[in-house]
Amino acid sequence: MKLRDELPVDHRLAAVYRIGGGLCGAILVTFGILGFANQLSFFNTSGDRIAGLSSNGLLSVISLVVGALLIAGAAVGGNVASSVNMVVGALFVLSGFVHIFILDRSANILDFSMANVIFSFVMGLLILTFGMYGRVTGGLPHDNPYWRRRHPEQAAQEAAAAHRGAAAASGPLRGRSTQTLR
Repeated sequence: MKLRDELPVDHRLAAVYRIGGGLCGAILVTFGILGFANQLSFFNTSGDRIAGLSSNGLLSVISLVVGALLIAGAAVGGNVASSVNMVVGALFVLSGFVHIFILDRSANILDFSMANVIFSFVMGLLILTFGMYGRVTGGLPHDNPYWRRRHPEQAAQEAAAAHRGAAAASGPLRGRSTQTLR
């Protein structure tokens, strides 16, 4: 089974993955553009602020690249958008943990402040939520491809029953008159 075949193109979950990833990507691209508009130096760690967050040119570039990646995933949609959202969200959370330990140290080349760390956690959890939506809950509907993958026997039984029901409904009318009532 190919990854692209797992989630139908018109499945309602695809909209959540696409919209969530696209919105978060647009926020990051906007942050990156604002950093370039303010002509921040690349490795400056003097505490220049953009939208309430400490930033420099390198962080602006990273924001643009990650935002573009999220938007590209949203453009593709389906499982690609979900997977991109989960990976990027996990990286944001990891970045938050790493930057907690390097605040006020020379290793803080992205000029993170505590506000950036909190933003990283919040954005990471938000992107992760958009990526995992409908994939990791216990109450998935039976038409969900992730539920079917986790319960193949029951999914096969339900598909066979649905096929039998569809065949019976479309079969010839047995024992009934085809004349119309007047």
